[in-house]
Amino acid sequence: MTQHYEPYSEVRDGMRVDWDVRITMSDGVTLAADIFRPDDDKPHPVLLASSPYGKGLAFAEGFAHQYSALVRDHPEVTAKSTGAYQVWEYPDPERWVPEGYVCVRIDVRGTGGSEGSIDFFSPREGQDLYEAIEWAGVQDWSNGNVGMLGISYLATNQWLAAALSPPHLKAICPWEGASDYFREYTHHGGIPSEFMPGWAPHQVLRIQHGRADAPVNPNTGRRVSGKPVRTDEELRAAAIDISEVLLARPVVDDYYRDRTAVLEKITVPVLSSSNWGGMGLHSRGNFEGFDRVSSEQKWLEVHGLEHWTEFYTDYGLDVQRRFFDHFLKGEANGWDAHPPVQLQVRTPDGFFPRHEREWPLARTEWTELHLDLDTRALTGHAPSGAQRAEFVARSEGLMFTLPPADQEVEYTGPAALKLFVSSTTEDADLFVTVHLFDPEGTEVLFPTAFEPHGPVGQGWLRVSHRELDPDLSRPYRPWQRHTAISPLVPGQVYAADVEIWPLSIVVPAGHAIGVSVRGQDYEHHLPGPHEITYGREVRGSGAYWHELPGDRDRAAYRGRTTLHSDHERRPHLLLPRIPRP
Repeated sequence: MTQHYEPYSEVRDGMRVDWDVRITMSDGVTLAADIFRPDDDKPHPVLLASSPYGKGLAFAEGFAHQYSALVRDHPEVTAKSTGAYQVWEYPDPERWVPEGYVCVRIDVRGTGGSEGSIDFFSPREGQDLYEAIEWAGVQDWSNGNVGMLGISYLATNQWLAAALSPPHLKAICPWEGASDYFREYTHHGGIPSEFMPGWAPHQVLRIQHGRADAPVNPNTGRRVSGKPVRTDEELRAAAIDISEVLLARPVVDDYYRDRTAVLEKITVPVLSSSNWGGMGLHSRGNFEGFDRVSSEQKWLEVHGLEHWTEFYTDYGLDVQRRFFDHFLKGEANGWDAHPPVQLQVRTPDGFFPRHEREWPLARTEWTELHLDLDTRALTGHAPSGAQRAEFVARSEGLMFTLPPADQEVEYTGPAALKLFVSSTTEDADLFVTVHLFDPEGTEVLFPTAFEPHGPVGQGWLRVSHRELDPDLSRPYRPWQRHTAISPLVPGQVYAADVEIWPLSIVVPAGHAIGVSVRGQDYEHHLPGPHEITYGREVRGSGAYWHELPGDRDRAAYRGRTTLHSDHERRPHLLLPRIPRP
């Protein structure tokens, strides 16, 4: 009796499909792959991706709410596809195979049909991708040119694989993919994020390799978790407990370093695609990736809307295809002359496209707005005298606003908030939110990557993690080391530099920008019902809560926080104002 489903091939909808192919890794573990290719005997370029979500779990079944909204609001997604082979965050084979590409889908080890244990973004997982790329590069259906394309997990592991320089890897397109495991996946400004502890059981463990009650691939009738059946004890032993990791490892150490790509080692062509609304997970990583890779040929694309939407729309497919046609097929399609930066600039009513030459934009007018702690205003000049403003640490804190704009103004780029803070306890968490208010004072909210009603921008800082790296910090992008915890002396004032992830908003005349400093996650207080994600309502900050049991429930985070201002210490917000043409 075999331990795994036997591979088999068939022709479906004009594609040759190889189901449940086994790829043997250097340590003897085998991974499961599905391969979609043109129905001919010619070699073609390869698009490869690997995820923990189940290569055979149908998008329409596994993520029914997202899929129904996608095809309802963007009918172009299924205009040239039946949707029968769409899987969460992978390229749709029906949109790529007819264009002469081979699509390879792989279950990461420990998930789906792949043997082994789950250890997110581990060095072994990166090595698996290296070996899978090299395997795909020499198959008879491959022209030797392998690219990587996918969303989220399937984007993050592209940074890791590309940093290993597999010879057959010729280009990557990480579409909304974090590049710093500590600063983006697990901690925000040093505050543990509940994202991964909520995400893992709902999206990964349900299709863990050997899980008996996993769904079935509708195309094969086979369980997406593979043929073997593991006991509950075996399943637990074969998956990392990410909550325990976050509590046991509060600072950057080798665990996080091993799971964060050294971006400077990447030299292949890169199309890094970000989302303005990706606060809390991916957006920062795509901007950092574009900035820091050593590739001579690199591009940045930034859009909005939901996390998965533009990957599948004609807009997204067009930019992806032109990039890969150039680098994997060698087509002289003008991509090499494409401007390095392609933005969908955000307005309250939608987006408009604009090409740029660099990031941040060279013409940015860095605008320093002072926080008047007495009047709760944002002003262009420093207030006089000493000021203090106090709030209960576990509260919505304080709001500071600009007067309504007298003419349209655009802010596009990274931002930062400089504060001077004391606490009645040995620590304090700062939750910073950038807001837009209409002429009636109602907050304008946006559909973001993982949140139907999100604010303009967000940033975070645990003040005991305040130490900056002077070599990596910029005025608009402070960079905390996160390698040591420096407790506060109650009552003593400390400088706190809060990184606000890159944002874009065109502020219409009559609208106003605000910034809030809180001691808890932002919530919008709209009437329900609200969407449910990972068993909880999302109310403004997506699935990026910061109430991990065993962390912020400690006494250190139940004190009072005070903001300070005097002639030597003036708190201010730095915004990237873009001058009108």
